[in-house]
Amino acid sequence: MNEAREPAMSAEEMLRLRAELEAANRKLTEAYKLMSLGRLVSGIVHEINTPIGSILSNNEVTTRSLEKLAQFLGEAQQRGTPPPAKALEIVETVRGLAAVDKIACERISGIIRGLKTYARVDEADLRKVDLHEVIRDTLKLSGCEYRRRVAVETDFGDIPLVECYPQLMSQVLLNLLVNAGQAIEGEGKIVVRTRNEDGWVRISISDNGRGIQPEHRARIFAPGFTTKPVGIGTGLGLAITREIVVDTHKGEIGFESEVGAGTTFHVRIPVEHPGSGRP
Repeated sequence: MNEAREPAMSAEEMLRLRAELEAANRKLTEAYKLMSLGRLVSGIVHEINTPIGSILSNNEVTTRSLEKLAQFLGEAQQRGTPPPAKALEIVETVRGLAAVDKIACERISGIIRGLKTYARVDEADLRKVDLHEVIRDTLKLSGCEYRRRVAVETDFGDIPLVECYPQLMSQVLLNLLVNAGQAIEGEGKIVVRTRNEDGWVRISISDNGRGIQPEHRARIFAPGFTTKPVGIGTGLGLAITREIVVDTHKGEIGFESEVGAGTTFHVRIPVEHPGSGRP
């Protein structure tokens, strides 16, 4: 007796299922991005709160100093004498406070710029970008995660503009940088390198953390796999990173690791995206 066979899936059904799968992947990626932003919020608030506190404190001193300065200058004008030395000291004090405030504002601006690069939706199109600029902005954002516990060094090569999806590349970098920071127990160092490799650009992110155990390496990019404690890792970061690099940018991602010495992730993407339609 012949068993009943299920009818073959039609081409229309396959296309429909593929479209549903792609839509589900996009939603998953977006959900992970929002979760990552949520995790970074407390660090961002801390990083912004400190320079804002400095600016507010300086503003109070500046206001009092300007009141004193106005008084000294007014008295000197009434007497018809040159401004007193105290007035000149106040001018120098205010000038110094203004310099400190400038640094604080630049720090806030850098963090906000990194956040905008990561979160904005107006960079969804494929375009040529300076990857070094994307890396710098992402480093400012990821620095909120480890709060000066980890020193970051850059070793930038001479690379061309790269045709990519900037927001997605920012997500790749943030995932790898946060992972590197979390792999370091206590104080440590992360090094970000870029190299031009004959039509490709390589980004390498190294840490001197605990390394990846040999038995975990084959599953490191598998969705849902994580060695982090519950509530810290979802097992989606590296899976999404691989999808963005390999599937979206037609690139390559790999790593090398030594237990107790650290890990280096290598991301290679073509300078010109294969799907850009260029001859």
